[in-house]
Amino acid sequence: MITEKLQNAINEQITAELWSANLYLAMSFYMEKEGYSGMAHWLKRQWSEETGHACALAGYVIRRGGKAKVDKIDVVPNDFGTPLEVFEQVYKHERRISELVDKLVDVAAAEKDKASQDFLWGFVREQVEEEATAMSIVDMVKKAGESGIFFIDAKLGERK
Repeated sequence: MITEKLQNAINEQITAELWSANLYLAMSFYMEKEGYSGMAHWLKRQWSEETGHACALAGYVIRRGGKAKVDKIDVVPNDFGTPLEVFEQVYKHERRISELVDKLVDVAAAEKDKASQDFLWGFVREQVEEEATAMSIVDMVKKAGESGIFFIDAKLGERK
């Protein structure tokens, strides 16, 4: 059985993941409008991943006898700047999500819930990868410069 405190914390994370999904979808729409269909595709894949995270968290709460909830999801921005600025925002956002996940693990530890700690460590490991991926895209965009941006766009469009 999951404690109420941990259930509430995970429910907050569900809402954060759905906000993230909306952010990436808005970024995708923006990049498509700006003519970067590969980057738009990459961001739509992120949208799908974030939605999957929310569902995985909800499923976990339910399996532990709790009640999964979606709270109000705040509006996301809709203008993002250059491709470099977009992916700098992605990196910054992934760092923020890592902080939230770390705090969630801390709650599970304080509640002495080892099963939840184990479950949440999967998200900790994934965030290491998410931050590294976002930073590598920032680095690629910087190195490519104006003349190579469409190569990067095409490369990001290959994401499965």
